[in-house]
Amino acid sequence: MGINTERDIEANMQIGPTDAGMVRIFIEADGLEVPMDFEPEEAEEIADEIRAAAHAARSVSS
Repeated sequence: MGINTERDIEANMQIGPTDAGMVRIFIEADGLEVPMDFEPEEAEEIADEIRAAAHAARSVSS
């Protein structure tokens, strides 16, 4: 199992601030709930990684 292994799993993802000043990524799939809390600085780093991955994916598909 790896980043390039496709799965036929439907999941929902929500992203938002918590009342404790954290950024939460909340994933729900097949009855499993995964809340992940990050400091705002960590969330910004994750956002940068997502943008970089999107940029790289565009170059692969073009």
